[in-house]
Amino acid sequence: MQKLKTFIKKAIRFLLNPRFVLSFGIAWMITNGWAYILLAVGTFWDIPVLQAIGGGYITFLWLPISPEKIITVAISIWVLKKLFPDDTDTLAVLAGMHNKIKSAARSRKCKKSASTSKTEE
Repeated sequence: MQKLKTFIKKAIRFLLNPRFVLSFGIAWMITNGWAYILLAVGTFWDIPVLQAIGGGYITFLWLPISPEKIITVAISIWVLKKLFPDDTDTLAVLAGMHNKIKSAARSRKCKKSASTSKTEE
C-alpha cells in the first residue's frame, strides 16, 4: 500500500508540474486543439468545410479505438524534454517511472516464459 501511495504522489507531482502542464497544453493543441478551433471558426462564420473537418476529427477522438491520449502524453514528454532540458527533477521522475515500467514488463515476460517452458515439459 505504501508503494502505491508513493507512486501516486510522484505521478501527481509530475503531472501537476507547471512545465509539464505547459508541455501538455502544447501537445494537446497539436493533437486536438486545431480541430476544436476549426469547428468553432466554421460554426461562427458558417463555413461547412471547417465544420466537417473539425467535427469529423473530434468524432474520431471520442471513439474508444482512438490512441489520441497516448499520443498526446508522448508528444508532451517530448516537448518537455526539448523545451526544458535542464529540468533535472522532472526528467528524473520520468526516468524513474520509465525504468519501473520496463523492469515490471521484463519480470512479467520472464514469468510468462518460465511458465510456458514448464508446461511444454
